[in-house]
Amino acid sequence: MRCPFCTSSATQVKDSRPTEDNTSIRRRRICPDCGGRFTTFERVQLRELMVQKKSGRLVPFDRDKLANSVNVALRKRDVDMERIERLVSGIVRQLESSGEPQIDSDQIGHLVMEALKGLDAVAYVRFASVYRDFTEASDFQDVLTELSDAGSAEE
Repeated sequence: MRCPFCTSSATQVKDSRPTEDNTSIRRRRICPDCGGRFTTFERVQLRELMVQKKSGRLVPFDRDKLANSVNVALRKRDVDMERIERLVSGIVRQLESSGEPQIDSDQIGHLVMEALKGLDAVAYVRFASVYRDFTEASDFQDVLTELSDAGSAEE
């Protein structure tokens, strides 16, 4: 692991422990060259997943891209970062445990939609507007109707 301050590759681990949700290892590191201290998080990757885009192109799955999409939908919403991390980790676990080495981007979008529906309705609508490629104001109304119908079915 390279030091982010001086780019030395001789960093030393001073402390390792699992994160609270047990999805990664938190390591405190120190650089013997510049004395810089920093933290890294390491995750176990069960398998290399490939995502098939709508264009047919295959790209490696990127957990950070998924997390960024979820964070954009949840921007300025009062949702704890730990809940967001659990949501992203849960989606990644579902994808990895599917047994499929190749996942359609639509399947990922569907999993995010379902997760956001249970977490924050505003974020759900925000994500849906991009995922479903809204072109008219009535598209928003359709999703809002869908949300209210789902809410009344649960009561």
